[in-house]
Amino acid sequence: MPEVVARPILGDSREALKTLPDNSIDLIITSPPYADQRKNTYGGIHPDNYVEWFLPISAELLRVLKPTGTFILNIKERVLKGERHTYVIELILAMRKQGWLWTEEFCWHKKNSYPGKWPNRFRDSWERLLQFNKQRQFNMYQEAVMVPVGDWSKKRLQNLSTTDQRRDESRVGSGFGKRVANWVGRELVYPTNVLHMATVTKNKNHSAAFPESLPEWFIKLFTKEGDWVLDPFMGSGTTLRVAYRMRRNSIGIDIMDDYYQMVKETLENERPAQWMNSVSMA
Repeated sequence: MPEVVARPILGDSREALKTLPDNSIDLIITSPPYADQRKNTYGGIHPDNYVEWFLPISAELLRVLKPTGTFILNIKERVLKGERHTYVIELILAMRKQGWLWTEEFCWHKKNSYPGKWPNRFRDSWERLLQFNKQRQFNMYQEAVMVPVGDWSKKRLQNLSTTDQRRDESRVGSGFGKRVANWVGRELVYPTNVLHMATVTKNKNHSAAFPESLPEWFIKLFTKEGDWVLDPFMGSGTTLRVAYRMRRNSIGIDIMDDYYQMVKETLENERPAQWMNSVSMA
């Protein structure tokens, strides 16, 4: 069985991405610094400048992603002067002009979000996960993320009227019009686009680390063994570690030397022979 490779890179994503071949990546999943966040580590980007800052990076991501690949962007609006800034919406529109297709949006519900309140709003317990593609036909392995149907099928589906059980097939391929009775008795069904996952409550190595279940879910959905996964803002290296365990090749980039060294050491401890492909691009 071929060995898989994890390749941490030290450098600025705007420059490091230029070293990767065209059409070489199957899945990009990342969470860049949000606007005005991580000032002590990444310097912070004002919301008004965020789109201008990110577009050179997304242009390189568009180049390196395979035509059948997928880009998942975890991002969140910034509340400024009492209202939500529009930089996420502006970024979506700008990326569409750049050539990206905005094909889906997932909602990450943070199950363990702690309480909070402001004078004019409540604490967020969700974040966006925007899906972009280069073309309308892309690799997607939906069966890999199917979930138990649950007890609701016994109570609801089995009590459907004859009319409800004989619905017409959908003309747009949405699956909504398919016979509802076909799901009666099933053990597994397809999930929704709302992901219920707890956050990482304690991580001394990074202030905003992914829960491992988040990249794992998207790696299952959009890749198979031996594919290439890229995180251009790898932070503590969660995506690389998960990809390796799932037998996917991976590349991670970060501008912070502390994170790069930490990821390199962690990966070397897990499988020393495979982490010799690390590259410094400072």
